[in-house]
Parts: sequence; structure tokens; C-alpha cells
Amino acid sequence: MVPLFLAAQKEPVDLDMVHRIRQEGLKNSQIRNISFHLTDVIGPRLSGSTGLSKANEWTSSQLEDWGLSNVEVVPWGEFGRGWDNERFYIAMTKPYYQHLVAVPRAWTRGTDSLVVAKPVLVNIQSEDDFERYRGRLQGKVVVTPVTSEPELSFQPLASRWSDEDLEELSQYPEIRSPAYGQPRRQASDWFAQRALMQKVNDFLEEEGVIALLNSSGTYGAVMSHGRGYATNVEPGMTVVDMTFEHYGRIVRLLEAGIEVELELDIRNNFLYDDLMGYNVIGEIPGTDRNLRDEVVMVGGHLDSWHAATGANDNAAGVAVMMEVMRILRELGVQPRRTIRIALWGAEEQGLHGSRSYVREHYFDPAGEGRKPDYDKLSAYYNVDNGSGRIRGIYLQENDALRPIFEAWFEPLADLGVSTVTMRRTGSTDHVAFDGAGLPGFQFIQDRLDYRRSYHTNMDTFERMQLGDMMQAATVVAVLVYHTAMRDERLPRKHFDR
Repeated sequence: MVPLFLAAQKEPVDLDMVHRIRQEGLKNSQIRNISFHLTDVIGPRLSGSTGLSKANEWTSSQLEDWGLSNVEVVPWGEFGRGWDNERFYIAMTKPYYQHLVAVPRAWTRGTDSLVVAKPVLVNIQSEDDFERYRGRLQGKVVVTPVTSEPELSFQPLASRWSDEDLEELSQYPEIRSPAYGQPRRQASDWFAQRALMQKVNDFLEEEGVIALLNSSGTYGAVMSHGRGYATNVEPGMTVVDMTFEHYGRIVRLLEAGIEVELELDIRNNFLYDDLMGYNVIGEIPGTDRNLRDEVVMVGGHLDSWHAATGANDNAAGVAVMMEVMRILRELGVQPRRTIRIALWGAEEQGLHGSRSYVREHYFDPAGEGRKPDYDKLSAYYNVDNGSGRIRGIYLQENDALRPIFEAWFEPLADLGVSTVTMRRTGSTDHVAFDGAGLPGFQFIQDRLDYRRSYHTNMDTFERMQLGDMMQAATVVAVLVYHTAMRDERLPRKHFDR
């Protein structure tokens, strides 16, 4: 008996609605205004900071003004102490004056006033080295030797995916056998190094140093850092992250025996009034009585680092997703399923906002497992790879989705979006959903110069490509509309938990 295979029916596409979304998204866009408010007006949005609180207030108010329903700033759980930098100045005054490009590390203490101090070079390779410096560091600024230098790069500062790149990306990656031995040794070395670093920091704290300087970033950019927000430990000593070119100069002068003097004035404020973290939620309610309890979600993280205004990471993603909701609301869309936006908190510290949301509403791996609403989520779409155009989507190895997205992408091909890849991508909030067996997606975006300003003092409005973001919002709006209007939920991968 010959088996009969039926050709799958082609996924329907509402071309009239695609046209209307394109018109609104590309000709009446509010991307610039949203981006301006998130970056220039609100400023840095460090988790637990005054800036993030202002961002929560402004985004929720804007969503309400557009007519979204059930808009809330919802606590996801305890985050920890907040932190604001209120003043920062550092300069070298000997052997000559040089303003230094640097930022204070988040959740560390300040100097509370202008101080003048001499830097000392400290080279601790093991605990045996502590005695060499004991009693010699009181009132000093500590620097450590330069162990590596930035390599000269001949790569372009910005790039877009070529057709050849996208074709390669659409193919499943080469399957390799798992490696043994070496990764375990590398992990062991990493943990040993981390343990020594903590002992060094404790030693410097006990010795009464004024500050620790750290090389972080190059070409005038400074990478932001910080992790001392937990309230069960005391705030750490003053740490300043400095661009490599200025840090290296101080080290070379000290190595040559030349006297160096620094001025520092760092005012940091710890915030204890509200230790909770928050997500911003709003929605366009579903209208189909059989499907309105099901949800299509869009989102991106609202928090940023503090050295700049978190433009590409991730005001761009927030602006795109807010614009998606504005477009659909402006067009008077009556979705069969509810369309919900979530602007997450504390992504930079470990996807806390999105993981807590999934744990509360859908799947708790440490508790009851699947929640009553587990089967009600159709999809979650995330943007957090800068402001580049969307070129395709990562299916997270869910092969049943390929014909669906290929059909939805067809009328968007002239906007440069066509690639559907089985590959997985990680490191942002869709992982919270995908890890629970839920359809969570991140997009293939043109890389532009994202990595050049990533987490640095140069991640500002100027780095945002507004035209690309208009395209991205239009593409996501088309996908969200069709996901909300399908007869069935998007198919899921096998998940046996």
C-alpha cells in the first residue's frame, strides 16, 4: 500500500493588513520620538536606579495614552539596592594635567569629596604576594599591570548581512562531536582566578585604598560593569573603569618610576527605599471569545548600563516594540488573541524580569512545573540586538515553524527580510520562554556597529539607526498580527517537563 502524503495548506497572509501596517509603520512612525525620550530625556536606566523608575513611569504612561488596556508597572520580585551616580570627575594632575575617560563601577562606593591621591602599581599573582603590599596602600589608588593590549583590527566598523552570509545562516551549523577535558580545566582555572580576585579585593579593602582603577574598553569607549546590588553584602570599595589608552599611560609612567598624581571626585548614592524590580505590562485585548484568553507577546528589556543612555542596548528594542503596539492600536486592529507587551527589568543582571514572569505565569521548574496558562501563550517575540534591520528569524530548532514564517515574510521581501534559520540564539529574554518549551524568538538583525558601543559610554542616541528601526517595527507588527489571527497557536517543540 502506497502512503498518501497531503501537501500542507499554504499559510494565509492578509495582504490588505500588511499594506496598512507598512503605511503606518514607514510613513507615520513615532520611532524617533520614543527613542529620544528613552535616551536623551530619561538618561541611563541602570537596574534599581532613579532612571529606570522614570522609564517605567514614562513607558506605562505612553502605552496608556495610545489606548492600551491593563497597563501596569508590575513587581517581579526583590532585586536589591539601587544606585545612582550623582557626580564623577577624575583627572591626572602630575606629571601634567589630563582629563581621564572613565566611569565609576555600578554599586560601588564613592569618595564623597574631591581627593588627591597617588596611584601605585600592585601585582598580586598569588596569596603569597599580599605581604609585599601590606601597610603600604592606605590612601592610595591601585592600578594593576597591563597583561594584554588591544589588537589592531582591519574589520569594518559597521556591517550588514550579505546575501551569502544569510544563505550560510539559513543552513543548520556543522555538527561536531562534544569536546571533553579541556573545557572542564578551563572552568576550573576560571573559578580559581575569580576566587583570587575576590581575595585581592578584600585585601585592598582592608588596606584602606581610596579606589581601584580597571582597564575596560578602548578607542575612548569605557565598558560599564557592576554586580554589588545584593543587600546581604556591604557595598564594595570605589572602583573606576577606564578606557585602555588612559589606563595604559598611567601604568607605563609608574613602571618608569615617574611620579603620578590623580584627582577624584565620585558621589554615588545607594537607594534602599524600594528593593523590588519591575516589568511594564500593557495589552490590546483579544476579541474572539474562544481565543481571547490566549496571548501573543512582544518585549525587550528596559534596563541599561549607566555609562551612557542605553540606546542600542536596549532602548532600540523597547522603541521598536512600543511602536509595534502603537501601529496595531492606531489601525484599530481587533485581534482574536490578546496582544501583550512586556518591558523587562534587570535583564543585564540575568534576565530576572522575564524569568520571573515565565515562572509566575507559565512554568516553574523548581515548583509545580506547568502553570494553568502554559497552553495559552502562542508566541513571544523579542528585540535586543541593536537598531539594525530585521533580516530574518531564529526558529530555535522548531522546524514546524518554517513554512509559517516563510509565508509571512513573502510580502516583506522588499524590506530585506527573508531568512528563516533553524539555529538557536541566546543571551536575552526570549531564552526565558524558549527554556520553558514556549515559542520564544529573537530576530536576525543587521549588526551595524552594535559591538563598538555595546555597554559603553558611547551607546547613545547617535548610534541608533532610526530608519532600520522603522523597518523592524513594521516587520514585527506583521508577524504579531498574523500570530494573533491564526486559527491555531504556533506549533511548539517537544518539551517533556
